[in-house]
Amino acid sequence: MEKREPREKGIKKKGGLRVKDVTLRHALAAMIFASLLVGTPAMADLQVDAGATNESTAVVKISLDKQLSLEHFHPRLSLRLTTGVLLLSETHRAGNAAWVLSPALRFTFAGNRGLFIEGGIGAAFFLEPQLGSRQLSTTFQFEDRLAMGRAFGDGELSLAVTHYSNGGIKRPNEGFETLTLGYRWKL
Repeated sequence: MEKREPREKGIKKKGGLRVKDVTLRHALAAMIFASLLVGTPAMADLQVDAGATNESTAVVKISLDKQLSLEHFHPRLSLRLTTGVLLLSETHRAGNAAWVLSPALRFTFAGNRGLFIEGGIGAAFFLEPQLGSRQLSTTFQFEDRLAMGRAFGDGELSLAVTHYSNGGIKRPNEGFETLTLGYRWKL
């Protein structure tokens, strides 16, 4: 007779592993891979964003990024290369997570306040092709992001709107949006 493990409330089993455990393992692997992409931690900055989706699902994004100057094109233009983990928590389910790759063009306004706007199109690789009642259809999603912010303390404070969608690769294409407030620490 097979011994069964007790089920935790809100955690579903998938292939013998709890989805919660898989999420944590994937998050750790993504952060290790992220550090390889942007260099050593001393060469990258840490950004933490928190907010919600358009369906009130809690969102936390932890990422490493590298900012490269594009001053040969314009003195206030730069390219921000970001990779990290997007964690989505749901009250009635185990939630979802994604590894994100997000390049963004940044324009910094003149003056000493450090105001900036940035936008980019990246990619997200989700654990599940569903978020709450939304069918994403594919675990691959495009990430369209617009943000604005300013220098604050030793880092930067930003407000971002992000849209996740599979771009019509497969139907249904019920993407979702996030609104987050973030802080970037220069390491």
